Amino acid sequence: MNKVRGFFSKIRSVMAYNQMPRDKRRLTFYSEGINYWSYLEGLVKHVLTQSDLDICFLTSSADDPALKFKHDRFHVFVIDEGYVRDWLFANIETSVFVMTMPDINQYQVKRSKNSVHYVYTQHSLVSLHMVYRPGAFDFYDTIFCSGPHHIQEMRAIEKERKLTPKKLFQHGYARLDSILDHAKSAHKANEQTHYLLAPSWGKDGTIESGLGKQICDLILENNFKVTLRPHPMTFKHAGHAIEEIVKAHATNPNFTFEKNVLDQSSLHDSDVMICDWSGAALDYAFGLRKPVLFIDVPRKVNNPNYESINITPFEVSIREEIGQVIPVDNLEAILKFDAKPISADLLEKNIYNIGKSDEIGAAELIRIVNEVENKNAIS
Repeated sequence: MNKVRGFFSKIRSVMAYNQMPRDKRRLTFYSEGINYWSYLEGLVKHVLTQSDLDICFLTSSADDPALKFKHDRFHVFVIDEGYVRDWLFANIETSVFVMTMPDINQYQVKRSKNSVHYVYTQHSLVSLHMVYRPGAFDFYDTIFCSGPHHIQEMRAIEKERKLTPKKLFQHGYARLDSILDHAKSAHKANEQTHYLLAPSWGKDGTIESGLGKQICDLILENNFKVTLRPHPMTFKHAGHAIEEIVKAHATNPNFTFEKNVLDQSSLHDSDVMICDWSGAALDYAFGLRKPVLFIDVPRKVNNPNYESINITPFEVSIREEIGQVIPVDNLEAILKFDAKPISADLLEKNIYNIGKSDEIGAAELIRIVNEVENKNAIS
């Protein structure tokens, strides 16, 4: 019965969105779930501040933090992540649609049959050609880019796939700006080294492969602190591996288990991150200028032909500049790390509009809405 009620509540949300006056549906955002508000929040708030536009915010999570944000021109609709959402997206009427979701029009989520301008905004600093599937961005009109590497990669992808060049906007990265802002508060040095284990997910990932437990065992046996912060997808696909680690160390005062990746506390409280191929490592290094230890598991590759564009992925090229690579057969090196904090120059060189990405990004969204609507009026 609850499932049936839930289904009809999602139908009602779609109906409520479609019944909104068209002039209040000029700009629409979509959040895949609870973890995406941090990438969209700043854009939303700055658009509301800089313009008289209403914003419609579609989310597939009943726990989305967006539901707590109140503004007369901000309208939230909770939809599902299945048939209801897919039908709405295929028929949606809005001038500009902003997402963090790759692969639109390749699988179940289709572009609208109506005239809609699609904007992709980054939820990671990682490369666009190795971690994402082929064609992940083919059906977007504008790509908000975090740094020069995204523009270089996207242009190479377009050339290889014979695509019409997209509008590539020098945006920056909202998550990084948020971390930098929180980092302004002084952080006390820890008496004992505090490690943050925050790897990516996948069959070869640090936790999935069993290395996560070995690492936690090693750190705790040597009387150091460790916080386990799994990727949300690891909970879905390898919850048993997480449970094994937690069960083994739950009573150890030096062990902390963090489920909520929206909380930044462990980023600021730790001294060094242990990662593999997660974009979180780049957030940590650039945002806090703290070192990262990269467990040398196989690369996270979703595009088997990524080497054909002949650009070294950003997360590969930057590794040894922001940390130290740890061989899987020498995990003890974790205890003797000598990785140096990164320089401010490296941050400036690789990321656009540090500290003001959302302000600049919002202005661009407003400009795109006006441009699209003027063009449609003429045609």
